[in-house]
Amino acid sequence: MKNVTLLGGTGSIGLQTMDVIREHSERFSLFAFAFHKNIEKALPIIKEFQPKFVVVINQDAKSKLEHYSLPNTKILDSVEAMKEVATHPEVDIVVNAVLGSVGLDATLGAIQAKKQIAFANKETLVTAGHIVMKEAKKHGVELLPVDSEHAAIHQCLRGENIREAERIILTASGGSFRDLSRDELKEVTLQDALKHPNWSMGAKITVDSATMMNKGLEVIEAHWLFGMPYDHIDVVLHRESVIHSIVEFQDKSMMAQLGTPDMRIPIQYALGYPERLEFPLGKGLNLMEVGKLHFQEMDFNRFPGLKLAYFAGKTGGTMPTVFNAANEEAVHQFLNGNISFLSIEQFVERALHEHTTILDPDLHTIVQIDQDIRRQVRTYVN
Repeated sequence: MKNVTLLGGTGSIGLQTMDVIREHSERFSLFAFAFHKNIEKALPIIKEFQPKFVVVINQDAKSKLEHYSLPNTKILDSVEAMKEVATHPEVDIVVNAVLGSVGLDATLGAIQAKKQIAFANKETLVTAGHIVMKEAKKHGVELLPVDSEHAAIHQCLRGENIREAERIILTASGGSFRDLSRDELKEVTLQDALKHPNWSMGAKITVDSATMMNKGLEVIEAHWLFGMPYDHIDVVLHRESVIHSIVEFQDKSMMAQLGTPDMRIPIQYALGYPERLEFPLGKGLNLMEVGKLHFQEMDFNRFPGLKLAYFAGKTGGTMPTVFNAANEEAVHQFLNGNISFLSIEQFVERALHEHTTILDPDLHTIVQIDQDIRRQVRTYVN
């Protein structure tokens, strides 16, 4: 039995993690559960699994939670508490599914405590990859990605000499608006953006998929996670979302990982690693039903968000932090109805070009710039 701390428990990844824990209750136990404020989703989980600790960041949500009888659970209420439950001596696995850079400190703490880490919080590596990977190497911790693309790469490299890998190819569905022109994007609505053709995901990541910012974040993440130069990381449009990513080796052989578009599969892979567990939660991939797979070259003019990500990654230093923070704030403004869909890309580009890069920033500098950029983007809205 392995004790699991789940950070970001009421989001899409968090809820699907609970599906896996529920299905393999003989292997995994929920030790700690952290969420922001969604009581409606959190309370049934807390009552069912009775974790020892619950971290709720929002004070109003904490007050509401305290009205319920939860005799076996201690309620904590700070961002610092996420680090506490991630580093607790009884914890074996930390699943970081928190949205945004707020999950960074907890991840670093879990690495230093030598926990098994399954992370869907790509912002951790985007904003502070040089710090995170240095700590992971120092403490001998392997980061297990929950993103379907990075989980696919991890599986393709399993048992291989990573120095023989020459190129990584990330696949992208194209998101909700893949068949629309730039002119047609001027009229799209939030409701349109949230209709992803293949995946069931949270609102923020679904919007990121439509702008291709999410794929840009994944490019930066892959750079750090697998030590691959940006010029050797490609993105291709793959509508079916059946091939989750590909690795090309120096002898020009390729390995691809295929599967149904179900996030519970990479979640289970990370939780069970190095074992592969049975997956009774969904059906397997039927290639006869799929019939054909399609691939298309990525158009940076159609998806300028991806071009901005490569610019931020290659520039390095604090630039990826700016990319991530500006995008998070811009998407937040879009979700609240304050800006148009195309304004997301415009605000991110403006923030990048107005920023003076600091090379090799420390954690304090990263956090400060993250906060400054969010405030800066809010001034663009005004």
